[in-house]
Amino acid sequence: MAEVKISAEIRTEFGKGAARRARRANKVPAVVYGHGADTVHVTLPGYDLMMALKTSNALISLDIEGRNELVIPKAVQRDPLKGFVEHIDLLAVKRGEKVTVEVAVQTEGDLAPGANLLEHVLNTVTVETEATHIPESVTVSIAGLDAGDSVLAKDVPLPSGTTLVTDEDAVVLQVLAAQAEEPAAEGAGEGAEA
Repeated sequence: MAEVKISAEIRTEFGKGAARRARRANKVPAVVYGHGADTVHVTLPGYDLMMALKTSNALISLDIEGRNELVIPKAVQRDPLKGFVEHIDLLAVKRGEKVTVEVAVQTEGDLAPGANLLEHVLNTVTVETEATHIPESVTVSIAGLDAGDSVLAKDVPLPSGTTLVTDEDAVVLQVLAAQAEEPAAEGAGEGAEA
């Protein structure tokens, strides 16, 4: 995973009015916390942050007035209608440190022949991994799975150095038999009209 470099400015104004002024200037209010250090309030360039967040579990190298801080997004608040980022909480991390994050589950391959449906019970699994080696996603092979088969969290292949936090016996994917619609009886439709 590549680091994204973003320049941050220290925030001295707080409250709704200050946050709205920052957003009008295409900046996003943010909070950096972690490692027992004092919380730092900053503003980030909106476009740079939006591009960084396109990668799940992005690793961001913040330049806070000459001091570099390695952070990962912890909580992102978005406008419910327009979808732009309104506020973000960033967790400070160190190289070599283990962090707990959610990773998207992707599938590859084809199900066994027949009309079966694949249900994603969990779209993400929680893992513990080194902050600088967070996987963007994990891929599960569904080749040959048939109705009634399922993939448990312990069956999801993880990159080396990554451990599963989600319950091992949690169902991630399951294959359901497709339900065929019964043809309507010809006499039933005529009786309803009368």
